[in-house]
Amino acid sequence: MSTAVQLAVKFQLGWNIGNTLEAIGGETSWGNPQITEAYVKAVKQLGFTAIRLPCAWDLHVDNKATAHIDQNWINRIKEVVGYCVTNDMYVMLNIHWDGGWLENNISKPKHDSVNAKQKALWEQIATAMRDFDEHLMFASANEPNADDAVEMEILASYHQTFVNAVRSTGGRNSHRVLIVQGPNTNATLTSDLMNTLPKDPTANRLMVEVHNYLPAQFCFLNEDVSWGKMVYYWGNGNHSTIEPDRNPTYGEENDHIADYNRVKQKFVDKGIPVIMGEYGAYRRHGQTNMPKDMVKHEASVDYWITFTTREALARGIKPFWWDTGGALDRLHNTVKDQRTIDALLAGAK
Repeated sequence: MSTAVQLAVKFQLGWNIGNTLEAIGGETSWGNPQITEAYVKAVKQLGFTAIRLPCAWDLHVDNKATAHIDQNWINRIKEVVGYCVTNDMYVMLNIHWDGGWLENNISKPKHDSVNAKQKALWEQIATAMRDFDEHLMFASANEPNADDAVEMEILASYHQTFVNAVRSTGGRNSHRVLIVQGPNTNATLTSDLMNTLPKDPTANRLMVEVHNYLPAQFCFLNEDVSWGKMVYYWGNGNHSTIEPDRNPTYGEENDHIADYNRVKQKFVDKGIPVIMGEYGAYRRHGQTNMPKDMVKHEASVDYWITFTTREALARGIKPFWWDTGGALDRLHNTVKDQRTIDALLAGAK
């Protein structure tokens, strides 16, 4: 099986199947249809080489005392992973938000109970998926809420439990590539606080994950809130003179480059690949407050997507676009937002 560095070379552009397997209440409860092999093939056909499967597990436990996962759920996830692996797609499977049992409880009082659950769930997941080849990677968590060195130490113990649990199941899991998430999956915090990785009996099999929605007011905010107003325009040449209060005040090209350089120097340059497990900026169509300069808004979104994708890949950071059904129609496997797909592919050239 490949080392983490060798494996990272084998895929470029990743795709999230969001709001689906991690949905509270089951796969279709957040409005998306069940994942089909035809959908996975459609993602591949567009030019993506990897898929991230955000997944809930604790929400599918049928015995709370033992954290035993419902076998039907395990079988379903195995089926979806199979769609990816059979079609030569690299796939990262995680424990996502999952009700927040890990990522909202990075604290000393919760330390023991969270570690116990992390161990129980990962032993079951890893055992069930053990026979998949190196196309399958496991990811410890999603966006763990750690903000300082004390919380980072607790988070590190959760990641160590993950590594130990997966390795204990043997077979291909003894040398499978594993992915650990930085604090808040924030590039700056991760570079500052994540100074050690879990101890792993198999050398050179770890990757680090960060996310990128910078600036949040541009990427996904869909209403004005106390901490900021929606931003419609982004990047050099795209600022609006019509509504300057909708231009960004931070988080443009230089800030992205600074973040990417930080994680490159901290990890990539030392032989630890970095996954940008989620990123995205989305068009504001059909909302109450529409951009007054729609041409500039559309151009801003296109540019953000292409710029962030290209600059990440240039530094060996592998980007996974966050999609919940907005860019690709999951019922008909047809492109809904061609501009977004074109911008992604342009960034990956």
